[in-house]
Amino acid sequence: MLKPGTVMRRTSVAVLAAIAALWSAPTFAADEWRHAMSLVGKPKYAADFKHFDWVNPDAPKGGSVTMSDFGPYDTLNSLPPGANPPAGLGLIYDTLFAASIDEPATAYGLLAETASYPEDRSSVTFRLRKEAKFSDGSPVTAEDVIWSFEKSKGVSPFYDQYYKNVAKVEKTGEHEITFRFSVKGNRELPQIVSEFPVMPKAWWTGSRDITKSTKDVPIGSGPYRIAAMDVGRSITYERNKDYWAKDLPVSAGQWNFDVIRYVVYLDATVEFEAFKAGEVEFRRENSSKKWATEYTFKSFSSGAVKKELYQTKIPQGMQGFALNIRRAKFADKRVREALGLAFDFEWANKNLFFDQYTRSPSYYTNSEYASTGLPQGRELEILNEVKDKVPPELFTTEFKLPVNKAPDDLRDHTRKALQLLKEAGWESKAGVMTNVKTGEALTLEFLLDDTTFERVLNPYYQNLKRIGVAASTRLVDQAQFGQRLRAFDYDALLTTFAESDSPGNEQREYWGSAAADAQGSRNFIGIKDPAIDKIVDHVILAKDHADLVSATKALDRVLLWNHFVVPNWHLAAARIAYWDKFRRPEHPPTRDPGFLNVWWYDKDAAAKVDAAKVK
Repeated sequence: MLKPGTVMRRTSVAVLAAIAALWSAPTFAADEWRHAMSLVGKPKYAADFKHFDWVNPDAPKGGSVTMSDFGPYDTLNSLPPGANPPAGLGLIYDTLFAASIDEPATAYGLLAETASYPEDRSSVTFRLRKEAKFSDGSPVTAEDVIWSFEKSKGVSPFYDQYYKNVAKVEKTGEHEITFRFSVKGNRELPQIVSEFPVMPKAWWTGSRDITKSTKDVPIGSGPYRIAAMDVGRSITYERNKDYWAKDLPVSAGQWNFDVIRYVVYLDATVEFEAFKAGEVEFRRENSSKKWATEYTFKSFSSGAVKKELYQTKIPQGMQGFALNIRRAKFADKRVREALGLAFDFEWANKNLFFDQYTRSPSYYTNSEYASTGLPQGRELEILNEVKDKVPPELFTTEFKLPVNKAPDDLRDHTRKALQLLKEAGWESKAGVMTNVKTGEALTLEFLLDDTTFERVLNPYYQNLKRIGVAASTRLVDQAQFGQRLRAFDYDALLTTFAESDSPGNEQREYWGSAAADAQGSRNFIGIKDPAIDKIVDHVILAKDHADLVSATKALDRVLLWNHFVVPNWHLAAARIAYWDKFRRPEHPPTRDPGFLNVWWYDKDAAAKVDAAKVK
């Protein structure tokens, strides 16, 4: 399932068992119409709920907020490979069901009031709300839903893999759409087919081509409309006061700003200066250095600007230095392991990150899906099915990341890296690691579109130099970065494989063979491995929650032992900073700050802040 946010704390065995029991127990009878769907238990809210607990249903509407976007946008169509849409474009579209940002893997009816699927999950039927309308007043029809799905799946590499098991979608009633699946038992498919944006067929057909870029302002059915844009520089969304769903329980107390504006910045330093000046009013801080040392400006000291660590309770995925194994020099996992041994996280955390981070030991960090110890039970059964195709060490040795606590540790890891490279057919010649057969020097070039991370990479480059690897950075603008990313034209890049509370069909696009050659896919590593494909199928077709946990742990273990990435780190919180113009509910969401969803503009506080800013 798509990931809505970031850390779930480890829970006791008893609690996990209770969750598993909830997950496997039917929330509704087979084929019953459901107002909500959940992959991890019973939805919290009954069909007659009035609003979510994490909103203020009486929140005032009004005011504006300006935020930042990095890199210029060039289209208002996000589907085609290579599209660079603006931030916030999703605000103009609704989906069949809407995720609850305070519940794991749970969604409630939006465009569709209810859904129904059989016990074998061979199909799902949605019943549209008759009152659902696009912003031009035209009704949302079954034809719009079918067209939107077929175009999304046909144009976007992501949707193509995500919805691979959808065989057919058809109108089965005046306001009903049925998705029929090519397999039975794809546990999350009935829910995730509710996630694509529904677009008006009539607007896109004719002179417009959904497979192409466009700067025509599209029509949507969501809470906002595009009010103005300076292509590549800024975009402004205005609240649709006639939004058809504004009084629905799933929308009550949300979407409170009248105006949301994004300004494009090409440089992180310039963007931060704009925030300090009040030109940007809310931001998520991704730099530990800035967070620790640069919030010292006058408006922060006076209290006009606030910053806080917003604790979250959602799983972390894997952020890491991803190696492109399409390139022959990285095809041997011993080479990849050697490159990982050269990274000194402990030094970086102390000297660069102000001890703010924890290293990520899993692709499913801080969740029950993270592999630990040695494989046992059902996980071992799954791995035994591919025993001759996976690293044999995973059956006998617990995976551990290298730790550099003492000065001798890095030297020991350097010696091990040199031995691995030798075993893989490389030798040092005048300090340069050289392939014995081809004479090629082992180099490593990182693709970046921002200078922020150079301070992290440069010390790593020095460690790589000790094992004869010449490392460098290729810094490009965002447009070129996107082009090279889509063409898989890089040695390595910094990326994140985000994970949800319920891993599923998105795993195909991360690790599946079919996605390895699909331009625009998220198989950045280039994995084509029949064993991994088979385990991914186990994840997607897990028969119950316990089976899902076992299959995902098996997948995690195989990914780790292949050393596809040099694991980075995570923070179990969101670092947010904002001008003190905004307020939020007494009990806000626990899984995400939900700024655009549930915060609101306080005109009295804003007047005080603006007056102080002028002085």
